[in-house]
Amino acid sequence: MNDKDIIHDMIIVGAGPAGYTAAIYAARAGRKPIIITGLQPGGQLMITTDVENYPGFRETIQGPWLMAEMGAQATHAGAEIINDTIVKVDFSTPHNFALMGDSGKTYRGRTIIIATGANAKWLGLPVEEKFKGFGVSGCATCDGFFYKGQDVLVVGGGNTAMEEALYLTNLCRQVTLVHRSDKFRAEQILQDRVKNNPKIKIIWNSRLIDIKGAGEPPVVEEAVIENIKDKKQTTLKVQGVFIAIGHTPATEIFKGQLEMDKTGYLKVAVGTTNSSVKGVFAAGDVADSVYRQAVTSAGMGCMAALDADRLLKD
Repeated sequence: MNDKDIIHDMIIVGAGPAGYTAAIYAARAGRKPIIITGLQPGGQLMITTDVENYPGFRETIQGPWLMAEMGAQATHAGAEIINDTIVKVDFSTPHNFALMGDSGKTYRGRTIIIATGANAKWLGLPVEEKFKGFGVSGCATCDGFFYKGQDVLVVGGGNTAMEEALYLTNLCRQVTLVHRSDKFRAEQILQDRVKNNPKIKIIWNSRLIDIKGAGEPPVVEEAVIENIKDKKQTTLKVQGVFIAIGHTPATEIFKGQLEMDKTGYLKVAVGTTNSSVKGVFAAGDVADSVYRQAVTSAGMGCMAALDADRLLKD
């Protein structure tokens, strides 16, 4: 039997909170789903060391542990996990959607759930990797609590940076916002809120060039800022650095197949996970540019599985 002879009821692309939750619900509905993991099974939570805001856990849990538990629950329910990366799709034939893997194998499904997520953009500094998860973060709502009463730095000048900085003022003693230009790109209302907030200090025409700290695991102690115009460097005492230059949804392979917004997020019908192609659903950060939380992704994964199961019944 070749690949073309096997058509799965439900194929889930992506193995983060949305993908695993969709698999759990689909398996419990008797759909025998397969999950195709992609390059980074577990998604963003694999680089999130401490998780304190996922419901059901009084103590701090580890992101990788949570993903391992979700994966184990999915397989226990009856889902099959396949380690492959989808490189091309063809959604032109209803009830027989084709997904081509990097392995050379083609997967076919009557319904598809896309849960490929979105990745935070980083500056590309080598030191980012050293402190990522230990003082350097791409999500204030995920990690801001750890810096309660402390001083932090936010890098960026768009909506993401404004929102992150404003959120952090509820927790931190002072927020320093560093931007490469002399004006922000964000919506005016967000700019006004940032400029009028006494807990936010703005440093214009500057960029982050280094992060310093010590310990094992490492702890952030200082951030080095360079003025773009005169190259003057300033060292700031901070305990946390938030890179807030936006997110990139993992939707490149779906271009020309599914409708997206101007930033690349998949469009879904309001109140559902239905994409622009009947039978293809989107869940989690790949279709959510606003919340980007593990719990909201899991909720959308549940919705997608129920939407897909309902379609299959019809």
